[in-house]
Amino acid sequence: MSETRKARLWLILSMTVFGTIALFVRRIDLPSGEIAFWRALLATLLLGGYMLMTRRRWSVSLRGRALPLLFLSGAAMGLNWILLFEAYRYTTVSAATLSYYFAPVLVTAACPILFGERLGKLRTLCFVCATVGLVLITAPASVGRGDAAGILLGLGAAVLYATVILLNKFIRGVQDIPRTFFQFLAATLTLLPYILLTGGFHLAAPDAAGWAALLTVGVLHTGVIYCLYFSALRRLPGQESALLSYIDPLVAVLISVFALGEPITPAQVVGGALIIGFSLWSELLAHAAEK
Repeated sequence: MSETRKARLWLILSMTVFGTIALFVRRIDLPSGEIAFWRALLATLLLGGYMLMTRRRWSVSLRGRALPLLFLSGAAMGLNWILLFEAYRYTTVSAATLSYYFAPVLVTAACPILFGERLGKLRTLCFVCATVGLVLITAPASVGRGDAAGILLGLGAAVLYATVILLNKFIRGVQDIPRTFFQFLAATLTLLPYILLTGGFHLAAPDAAGWAALLTVGVLHTGVIYCLYFSALRRLPGQESALLSYIDPLVAVLISVFALGEPITPAQVVGGALIIGFSLWSELLAHAAEK
């Protein structure tokens, strides 16, 4: 099997597994902050072990502003997980996920301000149409009071995820895997005092199935899949990577509707298609402009 084909399969697998995380989070009887902490800690240990076992000379330069940026992006990542997991508690997985995937649209809007990038007519159209999609998802006819809270939490998670993406653009001299390791470590260090100040740990709450789900989220969904994800990204063209990355929300929506039996309105279907479709188009335009 060629390296490109193998990388493609790795990325498809990664995105598919990412899309199933809500199934496992829903099974864990712990506060969202504690789930996020254990996810970060388990992933830190696994990724650190992987870096030691490979014995590669990883490119890591923590001079200048790299270290504070890594810490800030890791803290944003941990808080992003908390809001996303809370969103799953208040609304359907499909509504939370589609709200969360408004993050690329926020990045598109921020890049001209932060990096002086020209937005252009086509990317402006993508931004407007994706925003219309968000309006359709959050329309009063589509959501109830609890759903509205969940969607707001999903949008909050999207803001933090966009923050992580934008901060990563400023980090230089650190390869993807060690960068992610330091971000997981920063998330762990950030979430620990948060948990201690908001009720402490509840280690006796989950049953055996809950602990199995938590281990799956930390080890598989985060540690293992992130390694596969970054390995695939290094071997695939940017446009193909962008295209395959949208398997994640599609799988999440399918699981929400067909596995969990959660309702989804026609307006939300159209809104989700607008967000995913025009966010993807915007990313493809960005990759084309880089060539």
